[in-house]
Amino acid sequence: MGFTRQRVNRSGKTRYNAIYRDLRGVVRSAGTYATELQAEKAWQTAEAKLHLERLPDPRKGSQRFHRYVEKEWFPNHVIELRTRENYDYELQRYILPWFGNMRMIDVLPIDVREWITHLTEDGANPPTIRYCMTVLSAIFTTALNDRVIVLHPCKGVKTPPVPKKKRIIVTPEQFDRLYENLAGDRWKLLVETKIETGVRWGELTELRVKDFDLPTRTFEISRVVIELSPKHHPEGKRFLVKPYPKDKEHRTVRVGARLAKKVAAYIEAGSLGEDDLLFYLGRQEIAPPRRPQRTLPDPATLGYVEPDNRYRHGTLSAYTGAKCRCQHCKDAYAEYRAKRRAAGKDAPRGTRTVNTDGHIPRRWFRDHIWRLALEPLKLRFNVRIRDLRAAHASWLLAGGADIQAVKERLGHASIITTEKYLGTLDDEDDGTLDAFDKIRNRSQQGG
Repeated sequence: MGFTRQRVNRSGKTRYNAIYRDLRGVVRSAGTYATELQAEKAWQTAEAKLHLERLPDPRKGSQRFHRYVEKEWFPNHVIELRTRENYDYELQRYILPWFGNMRMIDVLPIDVREWITHLTEDGANPPTIRYCMTVLSAIFTTALNDRVIVLHPCKGVKTPPVPKKKRIIVTPEQFDRLYENLAGDRWKLLVETKIETGVRWGELTELRVKDFDLPTRTFEISRVVIELSPKHHPEGKRFLVKPYPKDKEHRTVRVGARLAKKVAAYIEAGSLGEDDLLFYLGRQEIAPPRRPQRTLPDPATLGYVEPDNRYRHGTLSAYTGAKCRCQHCKDAYAEYRAKRRAAGKDAPRGTRTVNTDGHIPRRWFRDHIWRLALEPLKLRFNVRIRDLRAAHASWLLAGGADIQAVKERLGHASIITTEKYLGTLDDEDDGTLDAFDKIRNRSQQGG
């Protein structure tokens, strides 16, 4: 509660001080006035302003969601560039079309629940919905901290459950067969380095000659390269080298004598300099993309598009007239467009080139090297290049390595992440089954 304080100045004139206390109880002055009434109004106004500053500004809450996200939140949100690219996609694809024209203050939990229902009905899978919810929650958390809103609309709202799938690990036998199918000694060495070090793809493809030390047989992991769309790259390029790995800590990874000798011989044979990439993609190796040959089924065997039953699946009429988006209709339309472009119609695309500065694009390696080696194996599950990191961790733990040492080797921030690789090999249950059989058959053994 404020008050006025009367005082007399040097000339003998009476003046009035407007006094109030701030939120910490400190006495403040709102000025000196000629009349007591003016002083009363001054301290009352100062107190009211003090309390209003603690409340959200209604004008901030009235702004549209898209305006807050695009002008305030996204440009000033400090995140890694790769994460920023992912956030931008989720915003444009799933979030802004739904919330964009709503006022920030109007978004309530019921609106978020309706949005989740819409995404589910639209075919978005649970992991995508959960990721979008993470982005949306980050937006409203910042808005709440900025006093744009008074209620966090994501609190208490649940997303569809994401089932935990069994982690399938490549066995040493499967890896050996895959390794033999790789074309070229460089790619074999790359994959062998990947499985023996367990480094991430961005760490592996940014390794340079100076990072390898032959006497100690170690690689220093101090950088990582990431692939970005030119829109999100600071210089409009494709590859960006960060001066720290994912966990933001440099580490060294030791390898066996056999691999170390191979790497040393490879460096010498290629006359690579200290700053050269250890594994690189040369311009002469970039092949133009090949359009896959489609074998389209006979539309007469595919049936009609319901509910009208006027158009057959796998025809242009079904795609354009019935708006059918089944795989057969999409393939038919894609083949039609491809033939027109090949004939010089519909503004045919020019020859696409791989945008690289020497770093190996993940997609190029997958399409031109990895899949060709994987196809003859006919495995029951899909093996990605990133799965070799999981195999490295599982093999170490299955062989009796200390879990803390494995954590440090892989650069995990938490040992909980490393624990996920315990007991992941298929044959690790054999000991459990042997123990069960020993007790189960005890009566028969005793008889």
